[in-house]
Amino acid sequence: MSDHIYIDALELHCVIGVHAHERLAPRLLLCDVQLACDTRAAAASDRLEHTLDYDAIAQRLRALAASMQPALLETLAERMSDVLQREFGARWLRLRLDKPGVVAGTRGVGIVIERGLRVPG
Repeated sequence: MSDHIYIDALELHCVIGVHAHERLAPRLLLCDVQLACDTRAAAASDRLEHTLDYDAIAQRLRALAASMQPALLETLAERMSDVLQREFGARWLRLRLDKPGVVAGTRGVGIVIERGLRVPG
């Protein structure tokens, strides 16, 4: 069995980009994340410590993005996945970073990564 906790369209602010004009100020990024976990213990106990705390995860990802100034979304995505696995114990995750408004004629561009072992279900 594999349950997923998700966060959809988390707003991050980060100085990111390879071009000089992108390095002048933080820009909005949107992050979607799915984290595999077993929620049965949390359902039985109704206690937050038995599941992944999406508010704590959101705060940590915001702080990480604000503290970095990477050139590439790939760098930020990899660092975020490391934090999710190391600090929150995510055994599998899918993370999507969207950089809206960067390419004319698109809603956004970005990256999707998956890390860890996917458990069928």
